[in-house]
Amino acid sequence: MATPDFISELRASVGQRLLFLPGVSAVVLDDEGRVLLCRRADTGRWSIVGGIPEPGEQPAEAVVREVYEETAVHAVPERLVLVQTLAPVRYPNGDVCQFMDVSFRCRAVGGEPRVNDDESLEVAWFAPDALPPLEEFALTRIERATSDEPTWFETTAGSPSMGV
Repeated sequence: MATPDFISELRASVGQRLLFLPGVSAVVLDDEGRVLLCRRADTGRWSIVGGIPEPGEQPAEAVVREVYEETAVHAVPERLVLVQTLAPVRYPNGDVCQFMDVSFRCRAVGGEPRVNDDESLEVAWFAPDALPPLEEFALTRIERATSDEPTWFETTAGSPSMGV
């Protein structure tokens, strides 16, 4: 993922210390119920679309932008799926970040999936019963996005609680 300018500016002041940042992720479904996935350039693994909102950008706007930037698919957020603070991550350059992820279920409304930036190696639709190997992050969001259960919020004890 390309580092946004505002984070590079923060890093000039705080160095590699922990930054707590907003993040968004999208489980994008088409009319056939297939899931849009990207094979990430940084890890080589398949995952759902995700990114960082720009300062002042609303999470729903950010997720629409990220989906288009990474896949050339136009999407509309349908509902909130999960709000969760993720474990801190240390990048190869030593920077440490922790993200508050706001995850949405989105419906594809146009565009043809393709690699649309340098963050992905491949972009494709997958049937829910034919997903490639995915990390828990993506699997949890896909499971919750394809169920009719309400939004989930992580509690301080780390166990999920259902919202309204």
